[in-house]
Amino acid sequence: MSTLKADTVQSTSGGAVTLTKQHAPKVWVNYDGTASGAAARDSFNVSGQADNGTGDYTTSFTNSMTNDDYASGFGTNSAEAEIHTLATSSIRASMLNSSGSNNDKSIVSYNISGDLA
Repeated sequence: MSTLKADTVQSTSGGAVTLTKQHAPKVWVNYDGTASGAAARDSFNVSGQADNGTGDYTTSFTNSMTNDDYASGFGTNSAEAEIHTLATSSIRASMLNSSGSNNDKSIVSYNISGDLA
């Protein structure tokens, strides 16, 4: 058995290494749904956000998923999420209030697990 020890692992271009088949989130984002354009506070593998209306957001991925059968987990400040579209290059979901109506939330976060294309 061999042991590999390293302080830093980079791609050949010097950037971050992209995980492809490991079981780690391939996309994650934390954004403010009350801000103009649902501005992301921080993210990984996210190329942009679209605010489709009250509580309705689309997140586009920098690197696409292999298929649209990936798993997603959402978290918000006191709301539920309703997923509208799972696509290889984006996800669209609505944040709902306790009565089931679309509602902008100041804290929205989620991660996606699956295989990158």
